[in-house]
Amino acid sequence: MSTLALYAVDPSNTRGRAHREPGSDGGERAPHQRDRDRIIHSRAFRKLLYKTQVFVSDENDTLRTRLTHSMEVAQITRDMCRALSLNEDLGETVALAHDLGHSPFGHTGEDALSDCLNARGLPSFNHNLHTAKIVTVLEQRYAAYNGLNLCWETLEGIAKHNGPVHGDLATDMERLFTSFDLELHTHASAEAQVAALSDDIAYNTHDVDDGLRAGLLSFDALRDIALPARALREIDADYPDLPADKRAFEVARRMISELIGDVLSYSRGLLRELQATSAAQIRAHRQPVIAFSPTMYDDLQELRAFLFANLYRHPYVNRRRHKTTKIIKDLFELYDARPSLLVSEKGMAEAMDDPVVRAGIITDSIASMTDKAAIEEHRRQFDLYAID
Repeated sequence: MSTLALYAVDPSNTRGRAHREPGSDGGERAPHQRDRDRIIHSRAFRKLLYKTQVFVSDENDTLRTRLTHSMEVAQITRDMCRALSLNEDLGETVALAHDLGHSPFGHTGEDALSDCLNARGLPSFNHNLHTAKIVTVLEQRYAAYNGLNLCWETLEGIAKHNGPVHGDLATDMERLFTSFDLELHTHASAEAQVAALSDDIAYNTHDVDDGLRAGLLSFDALRDIALPARALREIDADYPDLPADKRAFEVARRMISELIGDVLSYSRGLLRELQATSAAQIRAHRQPVIAFSPTMYDDLQELRAFLFANLYRHPYVNRRRHKTTKIIKDLFELYDARPSLLVSEKGMAEAMDDPVVRAGIITDSIASMTDKAAIEEHRRQFDLYAID
């Protein structure tokens, strides 16, 4: 690792782990490297291979899943952390963990779970909260504790990479992080802020690539959107006869380069202005120190709106949304009516007659499923529904 900036998180000065592990943070690996490895070796991380990014994971082997998306976010995060002299290991770890809590079928699955919970007067499903639950409770691998026993800095990044946490979500997170005060009312480290923007860069650009490859987006439509239009003008000038598959990749690649360059340039200006000499000053600052320039932020918002209207709500995607929503809701209603089907889940035997606890266990069980597992479980239980 290169020399760290004064405002970077110093791996030699970690606030530690909830469960003491004598000797675990000595030797060759720094504490945040160990956290990264624990994420990679977790069951929840492996399951991301079969969880939806935009397209259900059974549709096309070359389209992105939550796993490949998370890896792409981690790669962008590491590069930007290096450029800003930040703790690369911490940034990469937060990036790899940021989507662990997603349900099957992406945001469609989350919406369906939220509908089921709201119908029972309960709060909506939140994938960031579920990620926190995975790394503190649900992953059960180690002899001495449940969860992954991650460092304070990693947990903080997972909890706050999208900004300070307030209200009911903060209360729920505090119940999970009983051994630590993660200072949820403040911003996260610069490393976690990098991971958050890397997520924005990755999914917006790669969703364009996947949408083009799936035939749901067109190059002509993208010419009306500022960010991809700039990339297309460059490509047309440099390679006027480029085949469509290469053109799709080039659009994504050039947008990524432009977005990364913008973040690095603008963030360096913010950091110079702040003149921070510690990570604590980054956390206490009134606004993020890692950001897009206002002009680029507007361009990205335009692209987001375009993708929502033309990809995420495309008629083909909507048909799949209807089917996957039915799978989630059918399973939730079935388990709620017959909780004995989940009697092997921890706590269910005691929660049979407690509708609130029962709904939480059902939510955890469904959220842990991959797309494939949810489809197969629905087929097994109902034997008359297929997603195709």
